Amino acid sequence: MDRARRTGRPGHPRSVLALLTAVLLAVAGITVLSSAARAADADLARNGGFESGLDGWTCTAGAAVNSPVHSGSSALQATPAGSDNAQCAQTVTVQPNSQYTLSGYVRGSYVYLGVNGTGTTDVSTWTQSAPDWQKLTTTFTTGAATTKVTLYTHGWYGTGAYYADDISLVGPGGSTGQPPAAPAGLRTGTVTSSSVALSWSAATGATSYAVYRDGAKVQTVSGTSATVSGLAPSTAYSFQVTASNDAGESARSAAVTATTTAGTGGGSTDLPAHALVGYLHASFANGSGYTRMADVPDSWDVIDLAFGEPTSATSGDIRFNRCPVTECPNVESDADFKAAIKAKQAAGTKVLISIGGQNGQVQLTTTAARDTFVSSVSNIIDTYGLDGLDIDFEGHSLSLNANDTDFRNPTTPVIVNLISALKTLKARYGSKFVLTMAPETFFVQMGHQYYGTGKWGGQDPRCGAYLPVIHALRDALTLLHVQDYNSGPIMGLDNQYHSTGGADFHIAMTDMLLTGFPVAGDADNVFPALRPDQVAIGMPASTNAGNGYVAPSEVTKTLDCLTKKTNCGSYPTHGTWPALRGLMTWSVNWDRYSSWEFQKNFDAYFG
Repeated sequence: MDRARRTGRPGHPRSVLALLTAVLLAVAGITVLSSAARAADADLARNGGFESGLDGWTCTAGAAVNSPVHSGSSALQATPAGSDNAQCAQTVTVQPNSQYTLSGYVRGSYVYLGVNGTGTTDVSTWTQSAPDWQKLTTTFTTGAATTKVTLYTHGWYGTGAYYADDISLVGPGGSTGQPPAAPAGLRTGTVTSSSVALSWSAATGATSYAVYRDGAKVQTVSGTSATVSGLAPSTAYSFQVTASNDAGESARSAAVTATTTAGTGGGSTDLPAHALVGYLHASFANGSGYTRMADVPDSWDVIDLAFGEPTSATSGDIRFNRCPVTECPNVESDADFKAAIKAKQAAGTKVLISIGGQNGQVQLTTTAARDTFVSSVSNIIDTYGLDGLDIDFEGHSLSLNANDTDFRNPTTPVIVNLISALKTLKARYGSKFVLTMAPETFFVQMGHQYYGTGKWGGQDPRCGAYLPVIHALRDALTLLHVQDYNSGPIMGLDNQYHSTGGADFHIAMTDMLLTGFPVAGDADNVFPALRPDQVAIGMPASTNAGNGYVAPSEVTKTLDCLTKKTNCGSYPTHGTWPALRGLMTWSVNWDRYSSWEFQKNFDAYFG
């Protein structure tokens, strides 16, 4: 007999109470489970408020700004162009078969927020017009094998800047385990005047390693060795490494130090500590008039003969034709020209042939063109008894193929063949051969934001196209003097855009070369710094010479900031470089036209 039958009806209320209690406990259990499930959810977006700049994000045209913001002190500003929708993206670790909510606040016209790689249906949401902050939200469920997704925001082509802030991805975090332990056994190998080889023991579970030089991350590799280049000669450096996997980055290893050997200045042992470089219009005349070689003042340390040009864009056959009498009535004879070159060289001046210029498009698309380039340039150097070569490729001479994404290992023929040709010329003429380059900012510093066509395509393939050439020749390069003129705004290492016309632009652009910079916004893919003795600053000699002219006072501010860290203005430099080589100008002719203003200011500053 059960208890209910033994106790009669008075037992029934107790059964009802027990049932109600059980139900209440069950409901409470459901509530507890739901709370636990919600507690497991987290915001997986890294730096969704952009309070740490673009850390965690890869952007084609973005910067952190202080106004307008939705909350906190920063937000994203990104500006689409005609061929770029200004996408910012980051990849996060997720769990399979799980639901997530993506949200964020945006302002502007045609702003999109979405996610790729869900394993089910990728989703996005957008607004056509948000004059004030507007919240966008979308949800998705990951597939059975999905462990990573990429969330993004972007605008629309050519529609103006948009803003984004407080982006979040809420859901269960992925199972990432633990970061590796710090690598052990860090040691130095071969040390040169500009590089240090490093190696270390493998860390269990590591998928990559980061190399730090004097506390700053300079390189990421997959193996257990790396060579840090772009160092100054006779200088002590400290190195550490970390190990990383999906769970994060380890602590840094114990430090090792190394001192680079004495340098040779990129192959030229007798350039002065501070050099003045100028282009001499040797093959044409313009409003500045023709200047004879013998009439160039002794203050000029490097004279670039402008220009050697190809017989056709892809021939590789370079010719140097001196200005005809019909165009330059006061042109000297070939014999007098050669004699003047020898006299300049006897006084310590280097005279180079500059290849390219605005009209000289050079595209070494084949190995045959490469070999013709070497032989024809050698012929010019030998005919006039020159000290070396300046590469002034502009326009469409250099661009990157769509699948060429690593500046350390280029594959595009015009890039690979140029590197090969320059190395051949360097080997042919030896350590005294002077090699200089004069790229535009578009081909160098613009690589900080964009490199080639970009991960998603649509970018100008010429962006950053000089970087693989500079990097491959950095140990043979005497001088890099980027043209800090005829340039649009360029983003500096402070994630702000800088425009020509003042000291700030020259300071920011030069600081990038002397500090090194992430390529295409990738903090794990850094273009290494050049030595300060390899860098000169390119400026127009006068208002007639090009856009971006600055008065002598602004030139002085630039030099003060970079060599003494005084008179700097608003841009925060990353070092002080008293060994900065000097200044380059377009051109000697225009400076003569302006009563030698540029030269006189240089002489007054460096003595």
